[in-house]
Amino acid sequence: MCAALVGGLDRLRRQYIQAAGAKGVKLDVFSGRERSVSSRLTGRDVDLYIVFTNMVSHEARKEVVRLARKNNVNLALSHSCGVSSLRRTLDAHDFEGGKR
Repeated sequence: MCAALVGGLDRLRRQYIQAAGAKGVKLDVFSGRERSVSSRLTGRDVDLYIVFTNMVSHEARKEVVRLARKNNVNLALSHSCGVSSLRRTLDAHDFEGGKR
């Protein structure tokens, strides 16, 4: 399984990837500060988009929502940006052990 995280803290990037890896999920992390987030996400085989809304612009959030709807990909929005928030989100979407 693969998920894409948009937002979050740069200093927690490694912890995000490790927490997802422990659940059998390959995680791509994007800071959300890129000029066009959707162009970086387009063409990736992703099962879930996760957006930490307190760490991205409104426009970046809107781009990810549009992309998720267009490609029929699950979307999770979370206001907090901690590693525990990521774990809860992955648990809520049944990513335990990479099974869905």
